[in-house]
Order: sequence, then C-alpha cells, then structure tokens
Amino acid sequence: MFPTLETNRLLLREITKEDAEGIFACFSNEKVTRYYGQETLHSIEQAESFVDFFANSYKEKRGIRWGIERKGTQGIIGTIGFNAWAPKHKRAEIGYELDPEHWRKGYVSEAVLKVMEYGFDNLGLTRIGAVVFKDNEASSNLLLKVGFQQEGILRDYMYQNGDAYDTYVYSLLKNNRRFSME
Repeated sequence: MFPTLETNRLLLREITKEDAEGIFACFSNEKVTRYYGQETLHSIEQAESFVDFFANSYKEKRGIRWGIERKGTQGIIGTIGFNAWAPKHKRAEIGYELDPEHWRKGYVSEAVLKVMEYGFDNLGLTRIGAVVFKDNEASSNLLLKVGFQQEGILRDYMYQNGDAYDTYVYSLLKNNRRFSME
C-alpha cells in the first residue's frame, strides 16, 4: 500500500494516470527542467510514461515518488521523493520539482521535511543524499536550510540538452538531522 503523507498545507500522495497533465505541466516547462538532468517533455504520452516509471520504481523498491497536492485542491503541483533507494545500504537520494507558479511559497521545504522524516523513521534510512546542479542556488539553499551538508562537487556529472554540468553532492545523516515535523 502506497503511503500518503500530510503536512499543514500539503497532501503527498500516490501519482496516478490522472496526474499525467500535472506531470506534463511541470516537466514541459524549461524553468523546471533546466536543472533537472531530464529533457523537457513535449507530449502527454511522455508524462504518462513518467507515471508508469514512478509506479514501477516503487514496486521494485528502487524509489518512491509522491505527487504534491495542496489541500483543498485537485491535481498535483509537483512531485517529491527518493530515487537511487538502496534499502540494504539504508540510503536514498531526494529529488523534487514544483510548477513555477508555486515557487517561493515554502511548499518544497514543507514537503522535503515530511519526506525526510518518512525516510528516516519509516524506511530505515540513515543517509539521504541530493545531487544539485551548481547553478541551482534555490535548491542548494533549501537543502542547507533543512540541515544538509555539502560534501563536494561531481565534475561533468549530469547532462542537460547534450551539455555536461558539474553538480554539488549533499547529504543528511539520520543522527545529524536538526528538524522535525512535530
């Protein structure tokens, strides 16, 4: 059974076929994909493939991705979750994106804190990592704000539109977390 998480303003829930339009709205926007390592989507069919990918990833215990929905509304405004989930090694990487219409309202911070809590307390993670394009100051600042530490730089680590980019590596260890949703 897929876990549903709640924060004060958000519902983090399973992504379904009905969310393909919300997925497309995010991933067809170059403001969203420019630091994502993912090419911009051009069709709703590509978004439907994302929905299948997220479902299979969870089923195969490789990742878990929630749709971010504001309480009292219908439809997702972004997604958040873990990829590169390695239960044996008690680690995963967090990733997220949000439709630009909802940027700078604290939604991602709220969702990140809840997902971190779930990862540490329910998935048994001891390490949550993140890989962020060096130019993505907003994401770097958010991770530092919630307690992540920058560990280093991965040179030419991600490709976007055929070009290689350096990325920062961040981590948060269960024993070092500073924040709680309680």
